[in-house]
Amino acid sequence: MPSASTQRYLVRTLLSLPSSLLRLLSGGGVVYRGGRTLDPRLQFLAAGASRGPAMTTLSPEEARRASAQGLVALSGPPEPGVRTEPLSIPNGAHTIPARLYRPEGQNPAAPLMVFAHFGGGVIGDLETCDAFCGILAKIAHCPVLSVDYRLAPEHRFPAGLEDVLAAYRWGRDNAARFGAPAGRACIGGDSMGGNFAAIVAQELKRAAEAQPDLQLLIYPCTDVASETASMTTYAESFPLSRATMDWFMGHYMGPEADPADPRLSPVRTANLSGLAPAVVITAGFDPLVDQGEAYAKRLKDAGVPTAYRCYDSLAHGFTAFTGAVPCADVACREIAGLVREGLEGRIH
Repeated sequence: MPSASTQRYLVRTLLSLPSSLLRLLSGGGVVYRGGRTLDPRLQFLAAGASRGPAMTTLSPEEARRASAQGLVALSGPPEPGVRTEPLSIPNGAHTIPARLYRPEGQNPAAPLMVFAHFGGGVIGDLETCDAFCGILAKIAHCPVLSVDYRLAPEHRFPAGLEDVLAAYRWGRDNAARFGAPAGRACIGGDSMGGNFAAIVAQELKRAAEAQPDLQLLIYPCTDVASETASMTTYAESFPLSRATMDWFMGHYMGPEADPADPRLSPVRTANLSGLAPAVVITAGFDPLVDQGEAYAKRLKDAGVPTAYRCYDSLAHGFTAFTGAVPCADVACREIAGLVREGLEGRIH
């Protein structure tokens, strides 16, 4: 197998070809669906992925290896001016691995951001969101604590959620150690991590604890039993299809889990008032796009300051594509800018 650097070079060289040629090599013309046009680089990657085994045919262990290998060629380099540090967070009988990102020129008034990676609760680790966490730390001028929560099916619902909630509380209580205001923190995540982030804010409300300074929800899963139109329109999308989503939930949810449980489907919570200000991001080519938009609307209707943005030409998982898809890198930097605005109180 080629080295990681060789894989990156080959993928980035191919993806630098003209859009028309990328579409031709992908086997067709423009991919237009639901009023949106897919970025030609993502179209090319999707065509390549279609020639390999579907994730739904793999075991969780095989899927983790395949995902990690694939992301090596797509993720961006470490963000200049951001240093990292490994940490271990206590949570009862086990510890949670984590990674801290601290930028040069950190704003001492900016709260710590606790972040949970994507992966359907089944795949992913600290490397999955490494490039994005560096971007987030640098542009938002805040420390970022990335959490390597337990995965299913070895640890089914609610193990991963409980790890992220414990990590948030630990980060909040130890924020001053990392140059952030004492006793304050934000919560964020993408995909399943976005699901966890939304639920953490709700769990804190149910526990009568102070809300995070901000919640960052990037293409979140907010309803595991969703039947919205995007679940059909983008059912065959790359890298997240409806079948893959079902595969994830089949491993993540135990036989006794209720899809209507707000700790699985936060959009099912009746009253969303009083939650933290939110930045909600969706990708156009994503079965979950309607879920994220619906949750943002419900937050706004409940009086929660919310900034919502959809990146129509991008697909689910784009935070991990910053080294290969230029518009994904741009989007991630814009998202980090929205977080900075949110921390400055400029979301209404």
